[in-house]
Amino acid sequence: MQRERVAEDIYLFTSDLYAQVTAGVVVTPDGAIVIDTLVYPEETQLIKRFVENRLNTVVRYVINTHFHADHTTGTCFFPGAKVVAHRLCRTLLDQRGRESLEQSKATADEMQNVQLVLPDVVFDKGVLNLHIGNKTLQLWHTPGHSPDSIVCLIKEDRVLFAADTLMPLPYFVDGSYDDFLTSLNDLRGRNFENVIQGHGEVILRGEIEDKIESDIDYLYKLRTAVDKALASSAPDKALASIDIERCGKSRILLNGTAQQLHRKNVLTLASQRRELASQQL
Repeated sequence: MQRERVAEDIYLFTSDLYAQVTAGVVVTPDGAIVIDTLVYPEETQLIKRFVENRLNTVVRYVINTHFHADHTTGTCFFPGAKVVAHRLCRTLLDQRGRESLEQSKATADEMQNVQLVLPDVVFDKGVLNLHIGNKTLQLWHTPGHSPDSIVCLIKEDRVLFAADTLMPLPYFVDGSYDDFLTSLNDLRGRNFENVIQGHGEVILRGEIEDKIESDIDYLYKLRTAVDKALASSAPDKALASIDIERCGKSRILLNGTAQQLHRKNVLTLASQRRELASQQL
C-alpha cells in the first residue's frame, strides 16, 4: 500500500492489491475521518494502525462514498466510528452488499472476519455538512458510476475526494450514462486545489479542468461510436471494434484494466440505447 500526504492534515492511501483503489484520512484535533476503506483487510488494518499509532488519534467517522465492496469492505474495522453515506448506499449495502460479502467469504479466507456495516448517518438531497474539529466536510450526491455515489470536499483545504465519479476511465456499468455526464459537468469550475480519484493518482490543481473535460469527451465519443455501430448492418461486429483510443483514452490506464472497463461500457451503453429506441417505437 502506498501512502501520500496530500495536505497538512490529509493523507491518501492507494492499494497495491486491487486496481489502485484509494482511501483517505482527514485529521482534526477532535479525531480523524476515514473516507472509504480498502478491499483487503490487511490494507485497511494498516490505515487503522497509522491513525492510532503514528497520528495518535482515533477514527470518529467513516464515509462510504458508494456501496461497492472495494470502498466499503474495511468499514467494520472502525467499530467506534459513525458511518456516513447517501441513503441509497445504505439500501444497496443491505441488499447487494450482503450478497457480495457472502460470495467473497465463500472463496477468500482473508474475508472471514469481515462484517457488513450499514451507515448510521444518511442524507438524500442537497449538501450534508459534517463539522469535526477544525474541518468542514461537504458531501453531495453525484450519481453515474453507481446510483448512490457521493463526493466529499474538505472545505478548508479545497481537496475533493471524488471517489469513482472521477477515476482514470469513467465507468458506468452499475450506474447511469446520463447521470454521469450531469455529475461531471457539475464538478466543473469549482476551484479545487487537488482531487483524489477513487482509483489512481491525485489530480493536481492545474490538471483538474482538463481531466473533467477529458472524461466528458470520452463519454460523448463513446455514445457517438455506439450509435453509429447500432445503425450499421452488423451492429455486434461494429460494437466490438470500438477501441478505447478511438474514444480518447489510453488502454494502459489502471495497469491495463482500462480496456476491459471500456468494453463493458460499450456493451452497457449499447443495451441502454437499444432499450431507449424500442421505447420510442
